[in-house]
Amino acid sequence: MPLPRWLARFNRRFTNRFFRLFAGRLPPWVIMQHRGRRSGRTYEVPLAAFRIDGGFVFALTYGSGADWVRNVLAAGECEIVRGGAVHSLSNPRLIPAAEGLGFTNRPVQLVLRLIQCDEFLAMDEV
Repeated sequence: MPLPRWLARFNRRFTNRFFRLFAGRLPPWVIMQHRGRRSGRTYEVPLAAFRIDGGFVFALTYGSGADWVRNVLAAGECEIVRGGAVHSLSNPRLIPAAEGLGFTNRPVQLVLRLIQCDEFLAMDEV
């Protein structure tokens, strides 16, 4: 069950500004750069990304209906800045929590189960 939309709006306006201070330089935090599916505008979103063999996985704490997820699925690609390096990603696909949780550590698994995160987005590094 995704987190409520009001929390997403609050985070977009306030919390994300704080995370932008270190996301992209301090793993697991990354800055995802993606294009709006209708506007074509470039957006940057701070997220936690977990390394998998050949790519990355993202916990969808707001569900697959979040704007950034819909934009990435529509475009089929995005870029992330992680540890100061830019990574190009493609082939986005939704995976269930049972699979996605296996790519995270125990403390992260506990938090994601607590908030009932039930979807992940996996992408391949180009």
